[in-house]
Amino acid sequence: MPITVPPQLADHHSRHNPENAAEWIAGLPDLAAGFLDRWNLRPDGDPAHGFVALVLPVLREDGTPAALKLQPVDEERAGEPLALRAWNGSGAVRLLDHDPATGTLLLERLDATRSLDSVPDVETALLSLTGLLARLHTAPAPTGLRHLGQVAAAMLDDVPQALTALPDADERRLLTDCAAAVREVLGEPGDRLLHWDLHYENVLAPLPGPPRGPWLAIDPVPLVGDPGFDLMPALDNRWSDAVATGDVERAVRRRFDLMTEVLGLDRGRAARWTLARALQNSLWSVEDGESRLEEEQMAVARALRRYV
Repeated sequence: MPITVPPQLADHHSRHNPENAAEWIAGLPDLAAGFLDRWNLRPDGDPAHGFVALVLPVLREDGTPAALKLQPVDEERAGEPLALRAWNGSGAVRLLDHDPATGTLLLERLDATRSLDSVPDVETALLSLTGLLARLHTAPAPTGLRHLGQVAAAMLDDVPQALTALPDADERRLLTDCAAAVREVLGEPGDRLLHWDLHYENVLAPLPGPPRGPWLAIDPVPLVGDPGFDLMPALDNRWSDAVATGDVERAVRRRFDLMTEVLGLDRGRAARWTLARALQNSLWSVEDGESRLEEEQMAVARALRRYV
C-alpha cells in the first residue's frame, strides 16, 4: 500500500531541518515499504504523525498489533531506543525492533485514542503522570546518552545573546534569574534516566490484553540528569486548567508541590532545575526569532522563584 506523507509533517521538517528535509521526505514512502517487507508487517490503519515521526499501525506476522515509527537519525532521537530498552516496557512503550542506520523503530501498539490528556480531572492526571515518572526514573541510565550538565552549560553560554533580543526589562530580568538558578546546581546535574518530554499527550493507554498498567510513556527524548528537570511538561501543559483557577501561580505551585512530594524531591533543587527548563524553552523561542517570552514559561518561573 503506497504511503502518503502528511503535508503537516513535510512542512515541519522543511522549516526545522531545511538542509535534509526534502531528501528524507521524498524517501519516506520507500523507507516505509522497505521495513514493511523486512519485518514482515502488514498495514493496519491510517498513518499518524507528530512533528517529527510518521507512525504506521501494522500487524506482525503472527497477527500481533504493532507500530512502525519512522524518523530521521539525529541527536535528539538517537537515544530513544537506548531508553526504551532500559525501561523494557516498565512504564513505557515496549521496543520490539530497531534499525540504527535509519532510526526506524518497531513498537508495541498502544491506544492512540486514549491519552492522559483525556482524563478530565487535572489532579488525577497529574498523579498518574507523576507516578509514571517515578517508575521511569528508577531504571539505570544506559551509556551513550546526553548528560544534563553538558546541556545546561550550553544553555548558559547562549544567555548573553538571548538577552539582547528581548526588549522587555522584566523578561530580561526573569531570564537572568533563571540562569542564576541553573549556575547554583550546575555542578550536580544528577544521574537518573529522564524522559525530558513527558506531557499528557505522551502518555497512552495500552490495548486490551496482558496487564501493562493503566498508562505508558511514549516518545522519550532521553537524558541523564536530575529528576527535577523532568517536571516542566506537567507544569506548563493543560494550561487552561491552571488559568481557570483564577490564580495561575498558585496552581503551578500546587502542581509542583504535589509532584515533588510524590517523587521525594528536594523542592529547592527541583525548582532550580525546573527554572532550567524555563530557561531552555525561552532560549528556543528566541532562537526561533521571538522577541517576547511565552507567558507559560514566565508564569512558571515567577511561581517557583520563591523556592530558590
